[in-house]
Amino acid sequence: MNILILGGTGAMGIHLARIFAADTGNSVTVTTRSKIKNAGGIDYVRGNAHDGVFLESLLSKNWDYIVDFMAYSTEEFKARSEKLLDSTAHYVFLSSSRVYAKSDAPITETSPRLLDVCQNAEYLATDEYALAKARQEDILFKGVKKGKKNFSIIRPYITYAENRLQLGVLEKETWLWIALNLGALIFSSDIAQRTTTLSYGVDVARGIAALCGKDAAFGEAFHITVGEGIKWERVHEIYRDTLKENKIQFEEFWQEKTRRLEGAGKWQVMFDRYYDRVFDNSKISRFVDTEKFTKPEEGLKKCLCAFLQNPEFRWLDVREVLRLSKDAGKKIPLSKIKGARQKIKYTLVKFKLM
Repeated sequence: MNILILGGTGAMGIHLARIFAADTGNSVTVTTRSKIKNAGGIDYVRGNAHDGVFLESLLSKNWDYIVDFMAYSTEEFKARSEKLLDSTAHYVFLSSSRVYAKSDAPITETSPRLLDVCQNAEYLATDEYALAKARQEDILFKGVKKGKKNFSIIRPYITYAENRLQLGVLEKETWLWIALNLGALIFSSDIAQRTTTLSYGVDVARGIAALCGKDAAFGEAFHITVGEGIKWERVHEIYRDTLKENKIQFEEFWQEKTRRLEGAGKWQVMFDRYYDRVFDNSKISRFVDTEKFTKPEEGLKKCLCAFLQNPEFRWLDVREVLRLSKDAGKKIPLSKIKGARQKIKYTLVKFKLM
C-alpha cells in the first residue's frame, strides 16, 4: 500500500508511521517541516503541506491511504478537500473531540457538537479550532451527496506521547520547561478539578490503522480514546511524583485561574477544559481492542520518564513562560534560553517589542 501522512510527526503521527512501516508491503511517506532522515522504512519529505504547490506535487500521485493531521482554516480546507478525496482510495481526516458540546453523559459520536448548539455569538464568529474542525467535517459529510464517501473522520481527544505531555492548557514547552529550568511546577486550580480523558498516541495510531481500508469506516466519524476519565489534579500528581522520582527539585505553585482566560485562548478553556470529558468508545472498539489501551496512570509516567532521559525542547512558548514564571516569582536567566532565535524572541517579548 502507498500511504501518505500529512504532518505526521506529532504524538499520533510518529507512531502511526511506524505501525504502517512495520508491514513490508507498505510504502510510507510523511511530510514534515523539519529535516528528518529517512529511517525504518519511512520516507520523510520536507515541506509545508499548507503550501498549495507542495501539496499538488504530492497529490500528483495516487495513494491508497492519506491520513491528514494538518490543522486548516475552513476556507483552506474547502479549497483542497475534493483534491484530497480524489487522490486516494481512503482519506482519513483528523478532527477532534473538542468539537463536542458539554455533556453530563459519556460522549458518543452522535452527541451534540458546539457548532450546532452553542449560543455564544462572539465565539461562533470565529474559526477557532473546535469550530473549524466541525465545519470541515460538514464539508466532508456534504460531499457524500456527490458520491464522495471515501473518507473517515477521526476525533481523538487529548493525546500524549514521549514528545507531547499536556497539563491543562499548557504544553510541556511551558510547564515542564519551567519545572526543569526554574524549579517551579505551575498549575491552576480551576482546571485541576475537571475530569479529562487522556489517550496514548500509540493507541490512537492503532485505532487509525485498524480503520484504514475498511468499507464500514467510509463516511463515518469515530473518536479514539480510552474509556475512562481522569481528573487534571491526578494528572498533576503523576507528573509531580514522576519528577520527584527522577530527582528533579522544584516548588509547587498554584494559580486560582488559568492565565489563558486573558487572551484568545479563552475559548479552549471555556468550551473544553472547563467541561468534564468522558467518552463512550464502543464504536471504535469494533475495529480495535480498546481494552488494551494504555491507562493514563501508566502511560503518562512512562512518557515523562522517557522524555527526561533526553530533555530537549525543540521549541519554547516564550510568551507563556515569561508570564507564568513572573507569577511564580521566578526570573529567567538568558543562559537558560537555547539557540539564537529563541534568545532574540525572548528578549523582544520581555521588553514588549512584539
